[in-house]
Amino acid sequence: MKYLLIFLVLFFSACSVKQLEKSSKMVVFKTKNIRFSDLGYIGEGKESVEIDLYVVGKAFKKISIDGMICIEGEGCMRKSSFNEEYLSSSYPDDLLKNVFLGKPIFEQKNLLRTDIGFVQIIQSNGVDIVYKVELNEIYFKDRKNKILIRIKDVK
Repeated sequence: MKYLLIFLVLFFSACSVKQLEKSSKMVVFKTKNIRFSDLGYIGEGKESVEIDLYVVGKAFKKISIDGMICIEGEGCMRKSSFNEEYLSSSYPDDLLKNVFLGKPIFEQKNLLRTDIGFVQIIQSNGVDIVYKVELNEIYFKDRKNKILIRIKDVK
């Protein structure tokens, strides 16, 4: 009985740990409230993303995107609230997660597939976006809201 209890505790605790596959990237993340350009590690899980940002080799910020968006030291908030405060209220809830994963945004609006990825150009009242996903780089720029996210593989 004692061994069964130990086994069950270990089994269920192992299942609760998020296993994220992390890769190092050069990250540029410029918004009205966040300015960052240096090395980052992006961890990707089934339904979550973690972004660890470093400045001169020291941990700077950690952003976790799951059901909510959490910024280390600042707390968690709904995705729509994060968009309002840090990005643009015109953005869909999963925009940041999709950009960091290199997935289409705005329900694939204006999606043009290329030999090495895809491009989306989205212009409306609230946004003026150029979004490109290529083999080794993700580029997101919204001229209207002055937002730049650029993610490049580290060689």
